[in-house]
Amino acid sequence: MSNPILKVTDLKVHFPVAGSAFGKKQVVKAVDGLNFEIMPGETFGLVGESGCGKSTTGRAIVKIYTPTAGKVEFDGEDITKIKGKELSEFRKNVQMIFQDPYASLNPRMTVGEIIREPMDIHNIFSTKEERENRVRELLEIVGLKPDHIRRYPHEFSGGQRQRIGIARTLALNPKFVVCDEPISALDVSIQAQVINLLENIQEKMGISYLFIAHDLSMVKHISDRIGVMYLGNMVEIGEADDVYNSPLHPYTQALLSAVPIPDPKVARQKKRIVLEGELPSPIDPPSGCVFRTRCPNATERCAKEKPQAVKVGNRSVACFLYE
Repeated sequence: MSNPILKVTDLKVHFPVAGSAFGKKQVVKAVDGLNFEIMPGETFGLVGESGCGKSTTGRAIVKIYTPTAGKVEFDGEDITKIKGKELSEFRKNVQMIFQDPYASLNPRMTVGEIIREPMDIHNIFSTKEERENRVRELLEIVGLKPDHIRRYPHEFSGGQRQRIGIARTLALNPKFVVCDEPISALDVSIQAQVINLLENIQEKMGISYLFIAHDLSMVKHISDRIGVMYLGNMVEIGEADDVYNSPLHPYTQALLSAVPIPDPKVARQKKRIVLEGELPSPIDPPSGCVFRTRCPNATERCAKEKPQAVKVGNRSVACFLYE
């Protein structure tokens, strides 16, 4: 069995709150102790409610954010504190596709300049002509025309802009890509096209993906395994089909019960699990199990102890129900 290309151990990302009341220092616990790993060529889907820390996790992995604690290992090397040349080499291998195709592209640069920029920074290829040829090749790979090279981002649709962003991501031939909700800002008709493009690229180049999204049906389609986050914590990890068809954690069960079913007869028979109460603040999360304030199965123990992930078959679930 091969070693994981990415291993995250007890990852924490906390942000200080400016102007905390009465001089008391407060922090937003955006990510509070994540553990997971991703294998070479695998797509790991990361799902959860808005504000649960999915995007923060992705940004910590690519070193946009600095982890507060824990360890991120890429190809067996701890990259948490790397700098200089080591960081530059890391960025060649780990790239990110951003959520907003409008904001992630410089409107003053042509498509050719946008895609070529990573190659210029990292001195990939010795001549400008070789870089131009690579840009045209990348445009064809993502389904755009080579003559788009001299156009500007405002001349393209949202789906085309996201394809430009994907081409820029591939410019350095990365081994690992964080896809931070790459389809959420696109029309439904375009989403499937972008997903198919990512799958084709993975098949040809052997790239590993961390795929962050809200759409659970789309995550199931593209992912080999799925991790479910709640309030900065990982509550369940398993094979995509297993998690989707027989969720174990009460939060995963509630999340999947909200997925629309196109067949009216099946939809009428499906039981919807409605969670009571509001999502707690990451500044002051509940003691013990962070889900206990909304969990229908919570006990006194849940308020006192934080459940550790346990193995249930080939799955990992953080819940006292499965001890």
